[in-house]
Amino acid sequence: MVLTQLDKVDQAKANNSLTATAPRMGDEAPPVSDISDISDISGDRIDDIFKELKTLLTTVEKLQKAREEVGDIKPLLLRLLEGELVAGEEFEQLKSGVNGLSKLVKLYSDYQSALEKAQPAKQLLDKVLRS
Repeated sequence: MVLTQLDKVDQAKANNSLTATAPRMGDEAPPVSDISDISDISGDRIDDIFKELKTLLTTVEKLQKAREEVGDIKPLLLRLLEGELVAGEEFEQLKSGVNGLSKLVKLYSDYQSALEKAQPAKQLLDKVLRS
């Protein structure tokens, strides 16, 4: 039975594997894990892998910045949820923190996506170190 690249991706998703990458138009290169020699990986493929790795790093940086902006609002939020009225500077801090939480949730989703897309970098590193 001959499997197309899409079939391999579907199987990998079904197996809950993070190593498969979705094929792009005109991109018929096999996943890094299917390549036995590092010299078989095209320059464009390596560029794509490093682009995804840079995206991951940028996403981590944004996530860390958002966490700092949100600050430690948990105690204030718990007080509010227990029915305590919060006013003044604490209220402004809480309001700002809750708005930041929304951004943080989105960035965490972006981080998860970037992490999945950057997995070929790990495989490439393994292959380079074995060479």
